[in-house]
Amino acid sequence: MTIRQQVEQLKSGSISAEDHLKKYLNAVEQNKNLNAFISVLSARALQKAREIDDNLASGKSTGRLTGIVVAVKDNITIKDTHVTCASRIIENFKSPYSATVIERLEAEDALIIGKTNLDEFAMGSSTENSAFGAVRNPNNPAFVPGGSSGGSAVSVATGMSHVSLGSDTGGSIRQPAAFTGVVGLKPTYGRVSRYGLVAYASSLDQIGTFSRSVEDSACLLSVIAGRDEKDATSSPNPVPDFLSPMNSSIHDIRIGLPKEYFGKGLDREIKDNMDFYVEKLRQSGAKIKEVSLPHTEYAIAAYYIIAMAEASSNLARYDSVRYGYRSGGKNDLLATYQNSRNEGFGEEVKRRILLGTYVLSAGYYDAYYKKAQQVRRLIKQDLDDVFESVDCILTPTTPTTAFKLGEKIDDPLSMYLMDIYTVTANLAGICGINIPAGKDKNGMPIGLQLMAASFREENLFRIGRAIELMRETDHA
Repeated sequence: MTIRQQVEQLKSGSISAEDHLKKYLNAVEQNKNLNAFISVLSARALQKAREIDDNLASGKSTGRLTGIVVAVKDNITIKDTHVTCASRIIENFKSPYSATVIERLEAEDALIIGKTNLDEFAMGSSTENSAFGAVRNPNNPAFVPGGSSGGSAVSVATGMSHVSLGSDTGGSIRQPAAFTGVVGLKPTYGRVSRYGLVAYASSLDQIGTFSRSVEDSACLLSVIAGRDEKDATSSPNPVPDFLSPMNSSIHDIRIGLPKEYFGKGLDREIKDNMDFYVEKLRQSGAKIKEVSLPHTEYAIAAYYIIAMAEASSNLARYDSVRYGYRSGGKNDLLATYQNSRNEGFGEEVKRRILLGTYVLSAGYYDAYYKKAQQVRRLIKQDLDDVFESVDCILTPTTPTTAFKLGEKIDDPLSMYLMDIYTVTANLAGICGINIPAGKDKNGMPIGLQLMAASFREENLFRIGRAIELMRETDHA
């Protein structure tokens, strides 16, 4: 059922919120082998469910998400619960406050079932870089679920939660959504408050959603979006009605196909799948045209320079003095810093801190960081130009389907290239969504990506819903 259908059922009294929650808790227990959760907040969720049942029994009004079970990536804070970021350096840290998105979810009577596993500090594309072990793909446990929000994607794909929250810095929602066969939304930068999201790269990070349907994605965004005084980068733009126009005809809607996204490195099955849906969209009345984003080839390099530079700065706060892991037996301050960070951070995080520090250092700043920011501006200009003539861009989400656990872990460059189609949305601050679009010959999901101009998420939902209906009709 969709969120709206499930809420109606719960409010009608045909099932209690507590019994509803217990079904999800059982699913979490049955799927423990996938390692999707770092912590399960069963007592907290059950208490909330009983409060909802009491309110419903007494005739009190309840929220838009009454009894909806939500999983949360473990780099988003919940008051008085651990926020580990899948890292040993803060594995015992309890947050003194909740993120704005958590407050908004619970104000609408959602049930937070637990904190999901991720690549450490959201740095990775496979969820193998977690201090608490790798997450496995439910379609084939020998394969990765994508990253960094792999746990959140798997929780939705397996029914361990109805929907979930993740964060997307360069594709960390859309890529695992593609690998696991769910809908994954990265909203416009500033559409959703980042207050309570542990920072990786502050100019790129954005909280977003995982769901089984486009409608649920729109419904969840309606709740968490909007201006927040605690986040100066959150936008004052009003939150539109995302649901009403979603089922509108796509007749005459303009869709661009960027030629740079269909070249070398794209898996043939994904390309054929794209061609199939492009033709379906054309038959439905959409206007399809080829467009060009000429600076796409520089996107990965620019992204990783900027992201690593910001990571180096943001992660400097983990000094083992105020909180977090501290190496024992050292009276020397510098040695304490060095040993605590060396022992507390994983290999990928240390790699990114080192590279980020390097590109920000004297003598290299202009050659790398400044140049990457200039390229970023050019990429944003490319997209602004294209969106003058199209309503949306359609691309692959990933160059391949999911790969095997361990296949790329020792090849960072190959791993970084998995984000080749997603990083542009983060660099430009626009919105993007993954729509499930079938499976390859090995039964692994294929995803299509839609990108729209800033604060035009309704275009993503409208076209995404059309593709969703095409898939359902095709499978029927």
